[in-house]
Parts: sequence; structure tokens; C-alpha cells
Amino acid sequence: MEVLQYPLALIVTLGILVTIHELGHYLVARLSGVTITRFAVGFGRPLWARMDARGTEWVIAAIPLGGYVRMLDERELPRGDSVPAGSLAFNQLTPAWRIAIAAAGPAANFVLALVVYWILSIMGSVNAAPLLGPLQPEDAIAQAGGQVGEEIRAVDGVQTRSWQQVSVALAARLGESGAIELELRRPGSTRSRTIDVPIQDWHQGESDPPLLESLGINPLLPPMIGQVVGDSPAAAAGLRVGDLPLTVEAEAVPSWRSFVAAIQARPGKRLSLTVDRDGRQVALTVVPESRTAEGATEPSGYLGVGPPMNELTFGPLAAVGNAIDETIAKTGLTLGLLKKMVVGQVSVQNLSGPITIAEVAGNSARLGLNYFLGVLALLSISLGIMNLLPIPILDGGHIIWAAAEWVRGRPVPDQVQVLGAQFGLLAVGSLMIIALYNDVARLLQ
Repeated sequence: MEVLQYPLALIVTLGILVTIHELGHYLVARLSGVTITRFAVGFGRPLWARMDARGTEWVIAAIPLGGYVRMLDERELPRGDSVPAGSLAFNQLTPAWRIAIAAAGPAANFVLALVVYWILSIMGSVNAAPLLGPLQPEDAIAQAGGQVGEEIRAVDGVQTRSWQQVSVALAARLGESGAIELELRRPGSTRSRTIDVPIQDWHQGESDPPLLESLGINPLLPPMIGQVVGDSPAAAAGLRVGDLPLTVEAEAVPSWRSFVAAIQARPGKRLSLTVDRDGRQVALTVVPESRTAEGATEPSGYLGVGPPMNELTFGPLAAVGNAIDETIAKTGLTLGLLKKMVVGQVSVQNLSGPITIAEVAGNSARLGLNYFLGVLALLSISLGIMNLLPIPILDGGHIIWAAAEWVRGRPVPDQVQVLGAQFGLLAVGSLMIIALYNDVARLLQ
């Protein structure tokens, strides 16, 4: 079943993206009055087909790597045939209508992303706060003044409440030189400070660069106290939010997991605890409560503390603004990376094809609905942007041809459009070959 999960995730993901994209074309084409002969999701042999009352054939085809809306066009009719009475051909539309139809597909993908981010905003999320773990003196972030246990609140002014958001914000600086501005704050404090981490041609031309590791950022969860339950052993011992446990019974606890294990292994025992509190070492004595979890045979220690977590939830109206912000931010990131790929600041090895999409979609589906929807929204934005590129055979190319006709007052010569289509096929084919090569190379690594 795990083997089937990835192709199924690919089919579902591409099916949603392609259907929404083509529905955008279809709905605006319907408004224009043009005759639509086929709406297809997928290519190749039809697996299912149905003709509606308007004469449009709806098709689901065998190869789920795209789709199309076919409209009546005089240029595709057999010699001597004419447009049937009561029908309207695509080439008879005004340039404005043709631009609207071409742009509607990518626009539908951006609308899908907005809707998905709106849903995610209402669903809310609880994430481990992005706290700095153990640092080495030679690490770039340590040399810039970062300290263990501080939370990364923003990257270059972009708010971050999870490690995923930190990674996305850092990715926007790939290939650049200068300094990355980080806003840091200790849990339990209301004061933030900023540090500048210098970069020089940061991961320029690299594939799959280690964004966090190269700055010395350790995403492991340090044993920072983020929550203290009232009337708990931790509260009785004087533990506070923001305390950083260093040792339990003189044993170092470098991570949250090791701290929890040390407490759970000593139920009911009096323990000496050393914590870092605002730069001072404080000695405390705690007695973990003995509790036996449901289904367990042995008791374990309970202290009543939790790690720093960030909960983000929005009401229906506030979620609209957050969805717009998320869509704009992800669009800007995608455009920025695309530009850097063109000028060589980011390696083309970062291009991904269907194999990588299947892997990402499958993994996100296993992690939960929130992760899958987040990937779906990002892929939808990417599909919208890619289709707006001014390459003949893509929607952006159709917009260019129609805009040129609008300005010139007459259609672009057929010979020019044929040459453009050949160039477009070569360009898109080359990109697909590069993406597939990258997919295979990643599998073989």
C-alpha cells in the first residue's frame, strides 16, 4: 500500500490542479460565447467520456499529466468547411476575450491557493517554536550573536512561527550576498532583538542546499520550558517559562527529548535540577509526580511542563487577510527563485518533475491534511506562474499573441506563430527533460 500511495497522491494532486486550471479556461470561454468541443483532464486514451447538452465532450484520459479545453477554431476545420450556424469560433473572438480565456487558467490556480490558505488559516496549526539549539563558536549565527534557546521570530522582517516558515523565508535569499536579518526573542520575554548573519553568494548554483545547517541553526528542540501547568510539581519547584534546563541529577540534558526521558525515568524521586534563567544558573529541586499512563504497566514521572509551541488560528474574516498574505508571499518567493534560476544564482537542479511531486505529495499526505493542503497550494501557485511565462504554447504565449494582435490591429503572421510554437515546444520539452533527469538523479543518490 505504501508503494501505491505515491502514485495515488500524484494523481490526486495533479488531478485537482489540472481540473481547477482548465475550469478557469472553461468558465471564461463559456462567458465569451465560444463553442467548446472538449474538456479533458489528462492526455492519451480516454478512460471516461460524456457528451453534454451543449455539445461539449467531457473526458478523463489515461495520462494524468495535464489537460486542455478545446474550442472551435476556423483554422483547424477541414478545407472548405465553415463554422456551423449558431456557433462561434475561438479565432473570431476579440483579442480581449482571448487574453481573458488564456489568463483564466492561471488565475484559477491562484484562487485555489487563496481558498486553501483560507481553509488552513481557519483550521489553525500548532507548531514547535523555532528555537535555536546547541551552537558552535564557529557557526555563523553564533558569531552574529545568536544564543541557545532564543526563538527566531522573523527572517528579514517576515514573521516566522515554525521551522517550515523559517526555511521558506531563508530560501528567498538563495544566491545572494549581504546579511540575513533575524529577529530573536527568548520564550517568556516581551523584548526582541535583531542580529545580522552575513552571507556571500549564499549556496549559489547548489542543488538542495542545507539552509539551516549552513548558518549553524540546529532545528533540534532544546529543553526550553515554554509552558508550566498550575498546581504541578514544576510550579511548586519554582520552574518558570523561559527556563532552560541544563542538568538533571548532574546529567546534561541537551534536548527536550532527553529532558523528558530523565524526568519520566524517576517518578516520585527528589531531583536536583540546574536551569539557565536569563543567563544565570539557578539550582532547583523537583519531585516528579508518579503517574501510570493508560495501557502502561510501569509508572513514569510527571512534571507539568511543555516546550514552547506557537498556535496560529484565525476567524473566517481574519483568515481572508492571512490567505492573501500567504499567497502573495509564496508567489513572490516562487518568482524570485525562478529569476535566480534564469541568471544562475540558483541551480536548475532544483527543478522538479512528476517523480519528485509524487514523493512530496505522498509524504505530505502521510503527515496529515494540513501538510497536504499546504503542498497543494504551493504547487497551484507554481503551476499558475509557469503557465504565465511568455512561452508560445503556454497560456502566457497565447496572451502575448493576442496582445500583439490588439496593438497591431491584425493577427500575428502564421509563419511567426508556427516558429513560436516550435520554440515553445523545444523550451517546454527541455525543461521537462531537465526536471525528469533531476528526479532520477535524486532517486539514485
